[in-house]
Amino acid sequence: MNVTLPQQGGRRFVVTGANSGVGLETARALVGAGAHVVLACRSLAKGEQAAAGITGPGRTEVRALDVSDLSSVRAFAAEVGAVDVLVNNAGVMGVPFSRSADGVELHLATNHLGHFALTNLLLDRLTDRVVVVGSIAHRRAELDVDDLDWSRRGYAAFAAYAQSKLANLLFLAELQRRLTAAGSTLRATGAHPGSTATGITGHTGRGWATAIGGWGHALVGMSPAQGALPSLYAATLDVPGNTYLGPDRLREMRGRPTAVGRSWAALDPDLARRLWRRSEELSGTSFGLSPP
Repeated sequence: MNVTLPQQGGRRFVVTGANSGVGLETARALVGAGAHVVLACRSLAKGEQAAAGITGPGRTEVRALDVSDLSSVRAFAAEVGAVDVLVNNAGVMGVPFSRSADGVELHLATNHLGHFALTNLLLDRLTDRVVVVGSIAHRRAELDVDDLDWSRRGYAAFAAYAQSKLANLLFLAELQRRLTAAGSTLRATGAHPGSTATGITGHTGRGWATAIGGWGHALVGMSPAQGALPSLYAATLDVPGNTYLGPDRLREMRGRPTAVGRSWAALDPDLARRLWRRSEELSGTSFGLSPP
């Protein structure tokens, strides 16, 4: 599926989790359009290996970032400098129960909280937008703001993943509301890759779950380059804030990027505000812009 992006010369992007999968293909396409792309990766060695395979008129830069670790997020934010577009892409899916270095359930820590903190810490150095990468799985999620770490509920790996992706969309909507209220020209956009064949299903700790995920993606899924298109559109095209893009066919599992809907829970402004307040408490960060 060929796509021509607007030229991105002179623009600087940060893509988290850019050493593989959708993140890597997002970085590759942006460099091809002339952008300066910071590959923000947990493993510097894997990041450097990925960067070595990217060619184009733009340039790459590799920096260490473990979004599940708030100390790593703070260190990255303190050193990265000015950024035009932040693409919050890194994630984990269906992993056995574990906690981050900060004691937060790992799906929430990686997929939501680290990106929440990173965005807030960079807001005063962003010039264009924040892209939040979600998932179809958010539609099956319930989010209990008072039990984000599953201490009262029986832990279920894919339910935890879905909860974290619902958190992504609530963050997207509340971030745009706050940007608008602050009179900021920044915008928040969202995207999901549909069913895309990447390695994210390879760390479930359960062979059957990994096999089923791989089989499903092979049957109906797209390549990582195709799956990156919604993120690329959200990052470069002139779309309104709080736009959410995904594939247009087969219940959003494959196809070309288009504006897509979201669950009723993802549209709940009260739930979004409650999650924001709890995320501030857990991350020690807050919205970085003041109202006019």
